[in-house]
Amino acid sequence: MTAESTTTMFGADWCGDCRRAKLMFDRLGVPYTYIDLVKDEAAVEVAKDISGRTNIPVIVYPDQSFQVEPSNDDITAKVTELGLGTQPGGAEALS
Repeated sequence: MTAESTTTMFGADWCGDCRRAKLMFDRLGVPYTYIDLVKDEAAVEVAKDISGRTNIPVIVYPDQSFQVEPSNDDITAKVTELGLGTQPGGAEALS
């Protein structure tokens, strides 16, 4: 499914939280693999199996932890914890 060193986001372009999470990763300099659930319908079940929910985005981090519909602060905290980002900032970077 995902390589140990990869952050993977399951989402859809129509989803505002997915677009916001992608923007956060881009601004924080975090490389990630984006799986579009509209284009890859089989991945819908994978995301649901990971989170136990149908909410998106589902983000799986290199340590195999995951977040569902995380806030900007939640993303920033996890990225900082794992040392993934190349840019300082976070939620305030979007202000």
